[in-house]
Amino acid sequence: MIKLLYIKASPRPDSKSVALADACLAALKARAPNLSVDILDVWREKLPVFDGDKVDAKMSVVTGRRHDRRQRTAWSEITAIANRFIAADIYLFAVPMWNGGIPYRLKHYIDLIHQPGLLFGLEPSTGYFGLLKNKKAIIALTSGAYSPTAPSPAYGVDHHSTYLRSWLNQAGVTDIEEIRFQPTLLNPDPDGSHKAAIAAASHVGVVS
Repeated sequence: MIKLLYIKASPRPDSKSVALADACLAALKARAPNLSVDILDVWREKLPVFDGDKVDAKMSVVTGRRHDRRQRTAWSEITAIANRFIAADIYLFAVPMWNGGIPYRLKHYIDLIHQPGLLFGLEPSTGYFGLLKNKKAIIALTSGAYSPTAPSPAYGVDHHSTYLRSWLNQAGVTDIEEIRFQPTLLNPDPDGSHKAAIAAASHVGVVS
């Protein structure tokens, strides 16, 4: 069985990024009947605050200290959330661009799960290294004005796909595909462009 974790980062019911990801998911299901899908909507998920106890627990892992009782409780909560992510073979993200970056609820989720000993390690002489192996990520990206071919930075700068790729790479995920519908607003043919993006989405993420 192939496990796919579908992470929805848009709160909008008519989200274009979710529509792209849904098209991709439908195609993946058709090609892989053994696909098991777990949907994680960051706007509906109960995400705990990354408070002082959790930060202390993280730093204890980094520095090799044993957890005290408070830290053990905090770290067990983090581990439970991260293990759901770690268990997946494929990650499918639906992510609109917000102010050049990702929605804050997705950043909250990433800050919870991206932990030493869970998603990454740190070697002082060589730096960070990822702990995830043989994973694949598919990212559906949308933005209002920004596009990779925008004539100037006045239309926006991409701290969106670049951040997601950097984070995934640090966790050990290097097999990454992108589906883009950009721009969604400053587009001479928004309907046609969206249909083309949906069609392209159905050919992404071949599963063997």
